[in-house]
Amino acid sequence: MNAANTPRFPDRIGTPLSPTAVKVMLLGSGELGKEVIIAFQRLGVEVIAVDRYADAPGHQVAHRAHVIDMTDAHQLKQLIAQERPHIVVPEIEAIATPALKELEAQGTVRVVPTANAAWLTMNREGIRRLAAEELGLACSRYAFADDFATLKKAVEVGLDGKPAIGYPCIIKPVMSSSGKGQSKVDSADELQAAWDYAGSAGRVNAGRVIVESVVHFDYEITLLTVRSREAGGQAIVTSYCEPVGHVQVSGDYVESWQPQAMSTAALGIAKAMADKVTTALGGTGLFGVEMFVKGDEVWFSEVSPRPHDTGMVTMITQWQNEFELHARAILGLPVDVTLKTPGASAVIYGGMEAQGIAFEGVAQALEEPGTDLRLFGKPESFAKRRMGVALARDPDVNEARAKAKRAVARVKPVRP
Repeated sequence: MNAANTPRFPDRIGTPLSPTAVKVMLLGSGELGKEVIIAFQRLGVEVIAVDRYADAPGHQVAHRAHVIDMTDAHQLKQLIAQERPHIVVPEIEAIATPALKELEAQGTVRVVPTANAAWLTMNREGIRRLAAEELGLACSRYAFADDFATLKKAVEVGLDGKPAIGYPCIIKPVMSSSGKGQSKVDSADELQAAWDYAGSAGRVNAGRVIVESVVHFDYEITLLTVRSREAGGQAIVTSYCEPVGHVQVSGDYVESWQPQAMSTAALGIAKAMADKVTTALGGTGLFGVEMFVKGDEVWFSEVSPRPHDTGMVTMITQWQNEFELHARAILGLPVDVTLKTPGASAVIYGGMEAQGIAFEGVAQALEEPGTDLRLFGKPESFAKRRMGVALARDPDVNEARAKAKRAVARVKPVRP
C-alpha cells in the first residue's frame, strides 16, 4: 500500500439535473461504460454518455447522450464546453487525448485518472516503454514497426542491436483494444496478412504496430487495482481485488473467473508490478493490470485505466463490483475490494450480422442455480460481437466456470 497527497474532490454530491449536480462525462458508452454510469447514478451523480454511434448501451441509461467522433479534437472540446462536466472519464482508447491533456492543463476539467494516463494507455508504445524501460517491469521482448519491411526485420533479424523477436510472435496495432487487429504469427508466410490486419482493424490506424515474443505461461490474470482516498484523509491508497483468471482468443476475452489461485510469491510480484505502473500513471480510479504467470514468474502485459472486460465477473463475486469501485474511487469515497463468493463469467456472442436481434432461452439459462445474465442492449450484432455475459457463483471456481458456460449455451440470439 502506498500513499501520496492530492486534493479531495468533490467535497459534496448534489442532486442530478440541478445547479448542485456533480457532472461526469463518459467518453465511450459500451457495456462497461453502462455499468459505470449505473454506479455513478446510484451515488447521485449526473452522467453524460458519449459514443461514436447512437443508442449505445450507456446512452440508454444516462441523463443525456451524445454521438460524436471522439477522435476529433474540435468535436470533443466543443462538447465539453457545451456540457461543462466536472469530471471526464475515458472508457475507450479511440479518443483525442491530446485535447484532454490541453483542457486538463488549463484546469477546465478533471480527467480520470489523468489525461496523460489516458494518452499513455491508449498507445501500446507509450505504456510498454513506461513499464519496461522506465519502471523495469518484466515484459515479453518487443519491437515497433512503421512498415512491413521493418516488421519483417524485427521478427527475423532484429532492430537497433536487439535480438530477433522470432516465430511465433504476436502482432498488434499500437492503438486498439479487445484483440482488434491482433494476430499470432507462426511463420513468415503469415506475416503480411498480420500486418494488413493490424492496419485495418485497430481502433485508430496509426500505421504502427508492436510485435512481441510469445510468453509461455501457465495462466493469465487481470489484477484489478484501485487507487482511492484513505479513509478520513486525502492520501491515496492502493488496494487489490482477488486476481481474475481469464481465457482470451485472439486477444479478446471469452471467459473469466475469480479468484485465480496463485503462489504467494507470484501474487506478491504481481501486486508490486501493479503498484509501480498505477503509481506512475497517477490519479484515482480502478485499473485493470494484465499479466502472464508461470510458477512464481510474472510478466507485465497491459494496463487499462478503467474497468476491464474480464472484470465483469465481479458483478457476481464481489460486494462492490469493479464499476462501483471505479465510481467510488473517482468521487473520493471509501472502497471495499472484499470477495463475496468465487464465481465466473462467459461471453454471449451475437453470432450474426443484424440490427435489433432478440434472445431466446433466457429463462432456461437462468434455471441454472446461482447464475445471472447481462444482456447489453447493443443495437447491432456481429458474429463475434460481445452482446452479453453469463455470470455464475459457486464455492468451486471450476464448477462456476461450468455453470456460466451452460448458461451461455442456452441463450440463443435470433434474427428480428
